[in-house]
Amino acid sequence: MIRIEFDINQKRAIAYDGDLLVGECTFEENDNVWNINHTFVNGNYQGQGIARKLVNSVIEKAKDKNKELVADCSYAAKVLEKN
Repeated sequence: MIRIEFDINQKRAIAYDGDLLVGECTFEENDNVWNINHTFVNGNYQGQGIARKLVNSVIEKAKDKNKELVADCSYAAKVLEKN
């Protein structure tokens, strides 16, 4: 079972399968803006919606903290357009 965690100190959401890191979504923070700059999912885990869950985790936390979101990451930009 895939577990998503959010680590504000490392500015990323992380996906784990047990103890194995299988994906991450990273962002940079400038003033009140979070810029999602990278989303990665291990090839063995692609096609399971993990990348979307990672991006959505960052979106949720940004909303909780009243941060504006932008995305240099093309995948995250597509997810943001749909929200």
